[in-house]
Amino acid sequence: MPGIDECLLETMRLPGARSAAVIDWVSGLALGVAGDAPGGDYEAAACETAELARMVAEYRSLGPLSTVGEPDGVPAPPTTGAPTADGDRVPSPGVAPAHAPAQTTGPAPVVEDIITTNKDSYHLLRFVPGALDGTLFLHLWLARDEGNLALARMRLAEIAQRMVL
Repeated sequence: MPGIDECLLETMRLPGARSAAVIDWVSGLALGVAGDAPGGDYEAAACETAELARMVAEYRSLGPLSTVGEPDGVPAPPTTGAPTADGDRVPSPGVAPAHAPAQTTGPAPVVEDIITTNKDSYHLLRFVPGALDGTLFLHLWLARDEGNLALARMRLAEIAQRMVL
């Protein structure tokens, strides 16, 4: 099973790969980098992509149809309880408000990957299951005219699954 450096080298072999990094989405720190830094600064790129990963991982609106508190895809019961002074209802115990983060700590996010596109490139963020309580992701910066997004997504999933720390 490959470690971080081997995974980054394998990722950089993908057609069109400009850079690859393993980043902790909680702290924003890059544990390893290869290739050219997006925007010219590895630290800034790690912080910025970690912020995006954190946003997607923590909020239910960007997650699957079945979320925390909704076993087997059955929607959580409507909020009940006494109305507050402004007419809102106090949530029932165990029912999170709709605007609350699905998870801020704990197990890995249920999101598999995030794809951001721009005029000349793709940014693919793939969460690494099980590593450091699920707080790591692989970030691949891919040239749009040279790379194959579908291939990169499949290969990054394989690499993330095999990575050991």
